[in-house]
Amino acid sequence: MAEIHALAYAGFGVSDLDKWQWLATEIIGMQVAQRDAQGMTLRMDEYAQRFFLEQNPIDDILVAGWQFRSEQDLEQYVAELREKGVAVEQLSDELLARRKVEKAYSCQDPNGFSHEFFFGHREAGLNDVFRSKVLKGGFVTGDLGIGHILPFAKNGPQTVNFYKDVLKLRISDYIREEVKPGMVVDATFFHTATGRHHSIATAQAPTPKVLNHFMVQVQNMDDVGLAYDRCIKAGVPIILELGHHPNDKTFSFYAQTPSGFNFEMGWGGLVIDDQNWEVKAFDKMSDWGHKRNIVL
Repeated sequence: MAEIHALAYAGFGVSDLDKWQWLATEIIGMQVAQRDAQGMTLRMDEYAQRFFLEQNPIDDILVAGWQFRSEQDLEQYVAELREKGVAVEQLSDELLARRKVEKAYSCQDPNGFSHEFFFGHREAGLNDVFRSKVLKGGFVTGDLGIGHILPFAKNGPQTVNFYKDVLKLRISDYIREEVKPGMVVDATFFHTATGRHHSIATAQAPTPKVLNHFMVQVQNMDDVGLAYDRCIKAGVPIILELGHHPNDKTFSFYAQTPSGFNFEMGWGGLVIDDQNWEVKAFDKMSDWGHKRNIVL
């Protein structure tokens, strides 16, 4: 059975490339691979590209890129999507070159962005080692992918069914928390075959933006605290202060990007072994910390 290996890249439409370059390199610790008037590509490891930013006033997510181990697995997966009635298109040679992959297809998410399915992620040159200006360690990527994204759902049940039954992502767990009287956040978390606790999660919310946040994980716990201090010093808005999640066991904080959605920087996330995993429901997003600095 063909299934997704990992969330290997993501693309955002952003209105201010200069501010994003500063945030990505000086605060988060990524490396610019390429930049021109139309956009920018960012590295986190040996791959030539992990995030891409396109000059676009949308200031939101454009693409989630899902990796497969082989062309055979990719073609089988795409055939299954088409059998389910999903409109799937093959990416042009021009887009393949921009994505830095060998072969890819795309379909639309119910909430207004694209899912791209690919194999053959290009690596940077042997002498082009990833270098961060600010990290003591590196990012946790490899088989686990870039981290995770949390897009909001216009229709929660429809979106959950799309991720579970159409994309064939595996449910990790649920969190249902009353964040203020009468307002319950109902979030569902999904993982891929390689087991990062979640590569995508979703919750229904009345918001103009699709993306709530993306998350990157670092190898060294100190890099979370150091990035938090860099945000404070530079005046980057902190959305959730340092804290800990009960479901994926991640120590993290959340801050705002120049596009208005957030990034989470974390350490210590769980990797799921499906043979021994029990899906649970939690009643709080954080078991300590993560004090909110912006009122809902």
